[in-house]
Amino acid sequence: MRGRPKEQKTMLTLKSAEHRIPKNHPLRFIKGFVDSLLDRLSPVFDEIYAEGGRPSIPPEWLLKASLLMAFYSIRSERLFCEQLSYNLLFQWFLDMEMDEDAFDHSTFSKNRQRLVEHDIAGEFFHLVVEEGKRLHLMSSEHFTVDGTLIEAWASLKSFRPKDEKPEDREPPDDPGNPTVDFHGEKRRNETHESKTDPESRLARKGKGKEAKLSFAQHVLMENRNGLVVDIRMTQANGFAEREAAVAMMHESLPGQRRITVGADKHYDTKDFVDDCRFRNITPHVAMNETNRRRSSIDGRTSRHESYRVSQRIRKKVEEVFGWMKTVGNFRKTRYRGVAKNQMISYFLGAAYNLVRMTKMLPGET
Repeated sequence: MRGRPKEQKTMLTLKSAEHRIPKNHPLRFIKGFVDSLLDRLSPVFDEIYAEGGRPSIPPEWLLKASLLMAFYSIRSERLFCEQLSYNLLFQWFLDMEMDEDAFDHSTFSKNRQRLVEHDIAGEFFHLVVEEGKRLHLMSSEHFTVDGTLIEAWASLKSFRPKDEKPEDREPPDDPGNPTVDFHGEKRRNETHESKTDPESRLARKGKGKEAKLSFAQHVLMENRNGLVVDIRMTQANGFAEREAAVAMMHESLPGQRRITVGADKHYDTKDFVDDCRFRNITPHVAMNETNRRRSSIDGRTSRHESYRVSQRIRKKVEEVFGWMKTVGNFRKTRYRGVAKNQMISYFLGAAYNLVRMTKMLPGET
């Protein structure tokens, strides 16, 4: 028999959002995991918010919202708040009542500087890493390091001489999108900067590639399950990859026990290899012997089977960058400056780890 729409809609319901979410939904495990970590951050939230005054949006909502934006490829905070008003799954994940109004997108902007100054995103990311270690999902011996370029939220038209004054510029033919001719002009990071995002740098991925205003993102990955151990955002330059790698190894890797770190041929420099060996780290770096140069890696390292294993597994780090750029919508930055984009990188690293950990733990889907 044909079913027909009900003429009289239900006025009241006794069901909560908890009953509408499937029992085997992946977010169920992630929610419980995240809630336990945020409970540990509660004393930090008490310190950074005033005791008196009007209650603010719970900071837990903002952190959970940032994770949802990564999980579901939501490109902006404005779009997230629009979906929050009708998405039952999002409301349940944030512990909102079904009749509670969604908060305004400006809430993110008002609280962002407070979260950046107290490194809340970094604290949360490192708690996720600690849980991964506690659950024995992370290797303590074998790691990989790599870097990539993230396009800055700034136009090449904003890349102007540092000493240029506003009165020296010609009046634009179109104030919103002026015509700019760069032919014959030498533009370098030493003499020019973006007027939109001064911390971005002109960089390119390789010879023959287009130069863009960019930041550099660096990841330290453990080799057992491909989880992120550390993640950094820096200005893009020729030394950023190796300097960030040394900093991450110094702060995030075990001290006395000998470990290995795999990397591509861009890390095959004497300084980087010496830094690794000084820290009791075996550098499983790809040998760069192009253009008649001599590699800093010799047979003492490359002859072992473990070196070949590291070279094979290190390519999994590209999965991290691929997920963050596609699913996490971080092919291009959302904010200006290193500090704010570092905050987003921490959230993306935490989201990536949570998704992988959900799949690896027994009994989870």
